Amino acid sequence: MKLQLSRSIFSQSLISLALLSALSTNNVVADELDQARAIERSSNKAAQLSQKKIDRDAEAIFELKAEIERMEEQVSNLTLYRDHLQKLVTSQDQEVISLESQIEGIAQTRQGVVPLMYHMLGALEHIVLSDIPVREEARDKRLIDLGNLMARADVSDAEKYRRILEAYQIEMDYGTKLGAYKTTIKVSESETRQVEVLHLGRVVLVARSLDTKTHWRWSKADNAWLDTSAEQGLAINQAFAMAEKQQAPAMVSLPLALEIDKAWEVK
Repeated sequence: MKLQLSRSIFSQSLISLALLSALSTNNVVADELDQARAIERSSNKAAQLSQKKIDRDAEAIFELKAEIERMEEQVSNLTLYRDHLQKLVTSQDQEVISLESQIEGIAQTRQGVVPLMYHMLGALEHIVLSDIPVREEARDKRLIDLGNLMARADVSDAEKYRRILEAYQIEMDYGTKLGAYKTTIKVSESETRQVEVLHLGRVVLVARSLDTKTHWRWSKADNAWLDTSAEQGLAINQAFAMAEKQQAPAMVSLPLALEIDKAWEVK
């Protein structure tokens, strides 16, 4: 009995040891498994952190690359703009040289133009004084105005020159056109009359009284107004009618201002 009991106890001890060993092994395995899981979790977390860092680095690299491309484009644009400005500067330098040359030329031209204008005024005055007395008041006033204009500092030389040329053009028109106007003439040493005057260029200059009954012709040789014949008076009235567009153009004989006792035919 004792032997069986001892075996039984031994057997139970072995079983207990086996159970203890199994439990111990299970605990070890469980611990190792937990450690493995912890390691896996740690590795996964580290991997996630690494991936996030890689993503951040990749994004930063992409942004840097984009920034570099933008900067390269800006550099290219700035280079083009610099080249453009350089061309402008070169062009402006050439323009400055050209303007300086023009200014120098203008100064020299002005030195020649001003005396020329005074010579032109002198010649214009000579024309008016030696010409037949067509629109004397207007012409005298024009000469006075031009003389005053030359002394004005607020008027450019170009404007002065233009006005002088304009006066010459008016004088040329007097020599080619048919015109009529009212004025006062001296018909004798002691008598002046209010009349209508008609001129055809510079070859015919006649006048009639306001009642159209008395007529005169200008004689350059006598430098005076002379009476006309009744026949010439009729022709003069007809010429006035044509000048005032009261009659169609027709052939008419008028006394010449330049040569006495000769006729000038007007259509």
